[in-house]
Amino acid sequence: MIKAKNKLGLVFFPAFDWAISPTHPEREERLLYTQDQIFEEGIQDIEGIKFFNPIIADEKDIQRVHFCVPDVKSRVTQSHLISVGGAIKASQSVMEKKVDKSFALVRPPGHHAQRVVYGDRGFCIVNVEAAMLERIRKEYGPLKVAIVDTDCHHGDGTQDIYWNDKNTLFISFHQDGRTLYPGTGFIDEFGGPAAYGYNINIPLPPGTGEEGFIYVLENVVLPILDEYKPDIIINSAGQDNHYTDPITNMNFTAQGYAKLNDRLNPDIAVLEGGYSIEGALPYVNLGIILAMAGIDYSHVHEPDYDKDKLKQPKNITEYIKQVSEIVYNRWKTKDELRLKEFKGLDNVERNRQIYYDTDGILETQSQNFKICKKCSGLNTIKSSCDRGYRIFAITIPKDACSNCIDEGYNLFKNPNGSYTHIYLQDRVNDKYYAK
Repeated sequence: MIKAKNKLGLVFFPAFDWAISPTHPEREERLLYTQDQIFEEGIQDIEGIKFFNPIIADEKDIQRVHFCVPDVKSRVTQSHLISVGGAIKASQSVMEKKVDKSFALVRPPGHHAQRVVYGDRGFCIVNVEAAMLERIRKEYGPLKVAIVDTDCHHGDGTQDIYWNDKNTLFISFHQDGRTLYPGTGFIDEFGGPAAYGYNINIPLPPGTGEEGFIYVLENVVLPILDEYKPDIIINSAGQDNHYTDPITNMNFTAQGYAKLNDRLNPDIAVLEGGYSIEGALPYVNLGIILAMAGIDYSHVHEPDYDKDKLKQPKNITEYIKQVSEIVYNRWKTKDELRLKEFKGLDNVERNRQIYYDTDGILETQSQNFKICKKCSGLNTIKSSCDRGYRIFAITIPKDACSNCIDEGYNLFKNPNGSYTHIYLQDRVNDKYYAK
């Protein structure tokens, strides 16, 4: 019998009863072929690999992360709660040392869901990794965490949620936002005033292959992780960099994903995107499972794999080296850059328009970050959308000082302006209020 070097937990939730539409890329069949491949390869018989059933996340798990408008019940389905619950179960199995690592193969995905939620964007309503992470911080105490997002699309939702939190390092390497949804993820998106430098984007050109991804991992991501020294590493494991994916333009392979995961060595992986249902997902997922378990994955190849056809052009290789050097130099000089960016300021305003492509909603948002000498600072959001909502949302951060806590509650009681809904997220006391 094959024995896993690392005890690995697997949580599988294909959500067969939920889809955006019968023909949409994010539909029931996404994990159907993966399920067949896992059983065909006998993964369930490997000593050290254990399957866990998902739990169901509750409203509180969503409210720690999001302001759902008008409320959680109106926006979040049972399938989303089980997808989040699957990730929570995967993380609990690691935190309770039942396994060394875990992989949550769940859907619907979540990394485009930002702090404010009016509906579905980028096939995401709830940020699965963020809801999971805040649940385990609640259950197991403070954790310094790195989230490494390897989806082809920029993880703009996760970036938004952890924009001002230096205890959560976010690294995303993805297809350049000038060529792909959501159109963000540029090098200068570097974090809020309390966490400048802890939001790292590495935009890659279309056509990037195995050579490029591994170069970025070894020359940017791993050196930064060595210096940051997180308690745990989470891989936001999107699989749409694959050369057969129908909605992206990259040239990554199942073998490449397995090597990336092997070298990244995450404690927890959570499935994100990936829409080549037959041609990629079964092989990529198998490669990641074997790599996480410490089992030989060298034989994992797609049936149509052709190494010569997928070879990365030299101009792309040189471009990626230049981007990597710029990103790593910015990380090394982040403290100087922070001083230059925010010196003399008491508040920082961020104004954006956010389009919900799946639901066709346009949001206009203004977010204010207070620069506080005692904590990471209170932040507030004024937001409206073309469905008639106009909200004011207050977040008291987990490390808030007494002045910022008092200011947050005062703003909730006496808001300046007229709104349809007002929300308060008190992360110090794990409380959530809405009116």
